[in-house]
Amino acid sequence: MQWYVRVLKNYAQFNGRALRSEYWFFVLFNIIVSIILAVVDSVTGTYSDGAGLGLLGGLYTLAVIIPSLAVGVRRLHDVDKSGWWLLIAFIPVLGILVLLYFMVIKGSEGDNRFGPPAPTEP
Repeated sequence: MQWYVRVLKNYAQFNGRALRSEYWFFVLFNIIVSIILAVVDSVTGTYSDGAGLGLLGGLYTLAVIIPSLAVGVRRLHDVDKSGWWLLIAFIPVLGILVLLYFMVIKGSEGDNRFGPPAPTEP
């Protein structure tokens, strides 16, 4: 939870670096919250099959889109890649696999062109 709050506090910071744990805990918490909101939307009748999400889920998605992009860019910076590499996700299958690889590998040791390593404590 601390990693999630840390990402939200740095919601529009696209410079610097993010650890694997910061990125993946943020992703995990987003998945959990999205599932819970989908259930709540379904129970309350605000879920739309046509749109693929409900009112609460849609609002949550809008709220975390900038922090999600920012932590993704910072995670790429940690492996010494430009944030523009996020755009590779638009290439079907191969792009997602390459991006997943970058998000999973260990960050570069010491300073890189994007700055010093991210602090290990939230």
